[in-house]
Amino acid sequence: MTLRNADRMARTRWFVAGAAAMGTFIILSGAAASRQPAPRRDGTTTRTQAAKTPAPVARADDGKLRIICFGAHPDDCELRAAGVAALWTANGHHVKFVSVTNGDIGHWKMAGGPLAQRRAAEVQRCADILGSEAEVLDIHDGELLPTLENRKTITRLIREWNADIVMCHRPNDYHPDHRNVGLLVQDAAYMVTVPFFCPDVPPLEKNPVFLYFEDRFQKPNPFAADVVVAIDDVIDKKLACVEALESQFYEGGCCSGVTRLPDDPAAQATRRRDVLDRFRNRFASTADRFRRELAGWYGDEAAGGIRYAEAFEICEYGRRPTREELQQLFPFFAEDVRDAPPDGAAR
Repeated sequence: MTLRNADRMARTRWFVAGAAAMGTFIILSGAAASRQPAPRRDGTTTRTQAAKTPAPVARADDGKLRIICFGAHPDDCELRAAGVAALWTANGHHVKFVSVTNGDIGHWKMAGGPLAQRRAAEVQRCADILGSEAEVLDIHDGELLPTLENRKTITRLIREWNADIVMCHRPNDYHPDHRNVGLLVQDAAYMVTVPFFCPDVPPLEKNPVFLYFEDRFQKPNPFAADVVVAIDDVIDKKLACVEALESQFYEGGCCSGVTRLPDDPAAQATRRRDVLDRFRNRFASTADRFRRELAGWYGDEAAGGIRYAEAFEICEYGRRPTREELQQLFPFFAEDVRDAPPDGAAR
């Protein structure tokens, strides 16, 4: 036997032995995995179960718009887009709110699985109010990272919903979960159309319009109100969502300074009224802040009477809509307003 042949046989024996060992490892690993908790969406192990993830939604071909919004916690979408969601659903369009973390540390008195389950129930009540759908991903509050697996999760959700519009936080924000939702959704923009990225879900034929929720952060760049929608007709529904999110607003969430709730029924009623007044003023501040932009969409006379609004910025990484397309995507604007929008609005 030549040295070359001996070497070849030795390599063959090494390969066969290695393959057998790898097969044994895979079998043992599979058996062990069957006894472990299921992995979370971020690739780590589930410790709490916030909500059962619904099955992929069938792509409805009913001619209606399909909108999906991503918030970091179970209250973020509701605070920033409940009004426009109610307007869309009232016209038969389809809206889904996704909470990317389960909110399991968002309270001053309780945490973990019980809080995650409670907050999942709260956003479901909001969905019932709005006529929309809700999903809560089982990722721990405060632990969201812009990983490849999470990017794939966001991509699949957008594709499964067959979205025309995608909304999320901007990636410059005070909360790391907010920032990372913005990064994940930005990174999914364009990738939702790439056939061999997440090939288990069919790619979208057309890139959606991606929009950011309103915020007041100035650095590195301030929010631009490209789209501003009057929500006066549905403000009662948005305030009803505030009431439904009781753990966060009536009870104060995690960092409001609340450490005790009133026992007296009269004091409880006063607190509920104060909470609603605070949010009513917050929602009115958007209309005051973007009065000029409202005039570009509704006309000067109508804009002057608008009390409540929601505002959105176009993300450059998705489809860049024209003003005419925005009027189709937001079919709430005055049809006779065709003049050029003000500076900062979509062109």
